[in-house]
Amino acid sequence: MAAAAGPVIRGRGLGKTFHRKTGETVQALDEVSFEVAAGSLTALVGPDGGGKTTLIRLVAGLMGLDRGELTVLGVDVGADPQAVQDRIGYMPQKFGLYEDLTVQENLDLYADLHGVPAADRRRQYPQLMEMTALEPFTRRLAGQLSGGMKQKLGLACTLVRAPALLLLDEPTVGVDPLSRRELWDIIDALVRDQGLPVLLSTAYLDEAERCEHVVVLRQGKVLAQGPPAQVRALAAGRTFLTTPPAGQSAREALAGFLDDPAVIDASPDGGRIRIVRDGSPAPPSPGAAVLEPATARFEDGFMMLLQAAAQRGGGVPTPAAEPSPPPPAATASPERREPVVEVRDLVRRFGAFVAVDQISFDVRRGEIFGLLGPNGAGKTTTFRMLCGLLSASGGTLRVAGADLRRGAASARQKIGYVAQKFSLYGQLSVEENLDFFASAYGLHGERRRERIAWAMTQFELGPVAHQLGGQLAGGYTQRLAMAAALLHQPQILFLDEATSGADPLARREFWGRITDLARQGVTIIVTTHFMAEAEYCDRIAILDSGRVLAEGAPAEIRALGRTAANPEPTMEDAFIAVIEQARAGPAPRQAA
Repeated sequence: MAAAAGPVIRGRGLGKTFHRKTGETVQALDEVSFEVAAGSLTALVGPDGGGKTTLIRLVAGLMGLDRGELTVLGVDVGADPQAVQDRIGYMPQKFGLYEDLTVQENLDLYADLHGVPAADRRRQYPQLMEMTALEPFTRRLAGQLSGGMKQKLGLACTLVRAPALLLLDEPTVGVDPLSRRELWDIIDALVRDQGLPVLLSTAYLDEAERCEHVVVLRQGKVLAQGPPAQVRALAAGRTFLTTPPAGQSAREALAGFLDDPAVIDASPDGGRIRIVRDGSPAPPSPGAAVLEPATARFEDGFMMLLQAAAQRGGGVPTPAAEPSPPPPAATASPERREPVVEVRDLVRRFGAFVAVDQISFDVRRGEIFGLLGPNGAGKTTTFRMLCGLLSASGGTLRVAGADLRRGAASARQKIGYVAQKFSLYGQLSVEENLDFFASAYGLHGERRRERIAWAMTQFELGPVAHQLGGQLAGGYTQRLAMAAALLHQPQILFLDEATSGADPLARREFWGRITDLARQGVTIIVTTHFMAEAEYCDRIAILDSGRVLAEGAPAEIRALGRTAANPEPTMEDAFIAVIEQARAGPAPRQAA
């Protein structure tokens, strides 16, 4: 079939409605029109539930339109979805790798499914292995690969038949910064060198800024589309940086700015606070914080778009505060608070494999402590030992005053844990899931009803209260996970990549809640692949291959990435520098 002339994707007035079993009607897409040019890289961005995945699935011919016109590669996808599917590559959020097959066997299986001839395989396989750097691992089981390597294998399987259009639904979710950079090198090369058009959705707004064209979706409607510079320009002259008052971290100083109705967004940025203001960009009155003009980013314009849309169509309700009073220890400075988590020479072996290799650290009451590291670094294994879900092979481990190597039961009632893959019950509604977890934590009667009502309000779960857990969008799944973990008001909260896949607005709300909990004396230990989120932490440890490579406050960690060419490194710059130096051979540096 000859290549289609004009745009490779053209949508006009697209509409899609879902009807839930509860009788609820969800308008997933509402009069959406957009185009993807040949040989271009286009991103779909927006809050959870905006319609990104629905739109990609419509383009892939996996569901039918309710109204509108959609052509893909010159084909009416509604009239002949198979003709489209025969020519595209589609990588969903959860790509179907067979974990008990090797890398090579997965490639062969997908080549068989797509009817790729032997001659094409001989040409394609070496290119795919070189592009993804998987050549040394062709005999390794897919289940033994790191998260980043699994994503690269999924991409290789998607490309095995040389598609004319590539669709990627959040390809970098759950992927560490090093692997994310490698995936983007692959995507850039596909577009630049092969002229392959790519449509992707992403929760990372810095990724959207790399694209030629961006479509911003909210509640099924297009808020804006065009080059990223057009969205960035919305915040020009309204973006500022300021230094927190002496003795305060950027996270601690945020609340004062967020209380200002003229502030649309405020977030930590390299030890300072980044502010986007609405209306007049004039700085505040004398004696207040000094605002220095800053170059606007795509994310700044994005937050302005969401704010304007919320004002037109009704904003998101402000979350209710945790009703419990802060414990006395919360008033002490972090340096004077007692450690509630003490780890000394902790080891975990799985047969001959050492997943955690003699790590040590303390976490104080009311502190936010970040564990960072590449996929497979040992973070989740450490978390599971800290929660008493996995026994240690060696070392000492005390949590909330209990020795977890001798008796974990006494500590478990004081702990809340949100795992990477939260085990909600897909056949139970949101309310029923909360009721189940409240019961599991021993909450009964009026206390149980109060805590469930609090969770529904605090995490804005009312709109999906009767929706089955298995039907929730990613952002709502994470809200429910955190709500369930906090029902019994734990002293220590473990969050294992709790914001993975969440949109920027949801991540802002998440960290607002975490800051409030820390202010009340709750101790937070968190892992994340969003390096900007590490700026919310009081202290950070970077792990790789089961060892602590660096530990310190955010400013101390950032300093490890400083070079003559990059005197003001970001947290991501520092993270990559620490990992690459450790893997290159010299002894890892320790922050002061």
